[in-house]
Amino acid sequence: MEKQSLQNWNISQSGLRFLIIILLVIGVFFRFANLDKKGYWGDEAFSLLRISGYLQSEMNEQLSDGRVFTVEDLHKYQHPNAEKDAGDTIKAIALEDSQILPLYLLMTRFWIEWFGDSIAVVRSFSAFISLFTFPLIYLLCLELFESSLVGWIAIALIAVSPIHLVYAQEVRAYTLWIVTILMSSVALLRAIRLKTKVSWGIYAATLSLGFYTHLFFILVAFGQGIYLIAIERFRLSKTSIYYLISSLAGVMSFVPWIWIIITNVQPGSVSWASAKQTFFASAMRWAGLYSRPFLDLGINPNAPGIVKIALIPFILIILALIIYSIYFICRRTPKKVWLFVLTLIGSVGIPLLIADFIFQKRYGTSRYTLSSVLGIQLAIAYLLTTKIASINTKAWQNKLWSLITFMLIMSGIVSCTLNSQAQMWWNNLPEKYGEFPKIANIVNQGNKPLLISSTDNILLSVQILSYLLEPKVQYQIIGKNQLPKITNGFTDIFLLLVEPSDFLKAGVEKVYNSKLQQINQVLWKVTKST
Repeated sequence: MEKQSLQNWNISQSGLRFLIIILLVIGVFFRFANLDKKGYWGDEAFSLLRISGYLQSEMNEQLSDGRVFTVEDLHKYQHPNAEKDAGDTIKAIALEDSQILPLYLLMTRFWIEWFGDSIAVVRSFSAFISLFTFPLIYLLCLELFESSLVGWIAIALIAVSPIHLVYAQEVRAYTLWIVTILMSSVALLRAIRLKTKVSWGIYAATLSLGFYTHLFFILVAFGQGIYLIAIERFRLSKTSIYYLISSLAGVMSFVPWIWIIITNVQPGSVSWASAKQTFFASAMRWAGLYSRPFLDLGINPNAPGIVKIALIPFILIILALIIYSIYFICRRTPKKVWLFVLTLIGSVGIPLLIADFIFQKRYGTSRYTLSSVLGIQLAIAYLLTTKIASINTKAWQNKLWSLITFMLIMSGIVSCTLNSQAQMWWNNLPEKYGEFPKIANIVNQGNKPLLISSTDNILLSVQILSYLLEPKVQYQIIGKNQLPKITNGFTDIFLLLVEPSDFLKAGVEKVYNSKLQQINQVLWKVTKST
């Protein structure tokens, strides 16, 4: 980077930093605001089951005996309790979800044990972890660009980035994954610069943390290896040797879990990604993925077509900005800078692009492209800093890029505001769970309601809905191909079947000598026969 232009800022450093600190405060506020406004969704319910230490098979067996139980019995499988310890959490992950790495879930379990199990408290751990993103992105900019101003601009972009807010309020490992990506990136650049055994030891430790956070960190680490080999010009230098030793140490620490993954394969765990998509559909989806870090109005598959069409010009502008920022950083910075940014963008992004466009899969999702998002945000932070803070920029260009920066910040603030006030966002799968608040309102109107469902619906549907239902609601889970036991004393009896079961519907009508009144696609009410 041209140090001279950065040393001759035509704006006040203190004034700019004050504005960025205000944005930082706004970003922190958004991360902790209304944490419990949105109910849990499917992936979060899975996370909570793993945190509890129970196997899904255990839960199904213990709840599907036909007895009537309360929400406390149901939530026993969603929170830590005396029956299961942290070792059981690791065991449950290893046996039923080995591709989900244990570090985040264990840390969240301890957080819940210390602070409580309300929705706000549980989600606050992810929000807390997300705060480490700010100092780490700043340190990364210092190492990479040797510029504190780029670091401040990057903090501003991330503070009001809608995609960072989404995952800072979710009981999943993605904020921790972001943090470990940044930690390992800072540690790698620092080790290359210092060339000490301690610095390389720190890098090895960050690799181990990353490996136990998310499986795709393997791709990030591979990209870092490509970067180091390239800047060392494929020579077996002292730096290369230290890198190989550190990487080997990090990989060796992950070998026990690699063995667990190999011996406990769950082939159906990513079956949702097998749905084929056309080239055009994939292109539209990827355009949305890379625009969401800057503009996110909560658009989901059920949104009206006119709304999606209206967003196309804004998405194209954002994509043009991203492409130009990558071009700009490649033209204006030395190889060790632009290559790092490109490997960060491409280490996960390129394999996902290949899977989606060559093999017509749909592995590309917002949560899987977070490492690419970080690289893009670094490129844009460098571009904006250079354009608005350099005396070499013409006055009209300075005003133009200041306006672009302002619009990016405002689009992020508007997006975060809409998210914080919504009861459901696109990541909560409103196309699947959008009717749950209405269903809860219907069931809660009963004086003494009973909710009947099947084993296939305990997780996710019944568990998710239970957080929206009042404590007076009781539950009955029926095993596969079994008839429900008749229960008395309930004023309203409902049948919930997100996963359909004609056998259970017929069984309820037979046992209660009643008819089922269909309320919507997944909810029926038992009514007297006429």
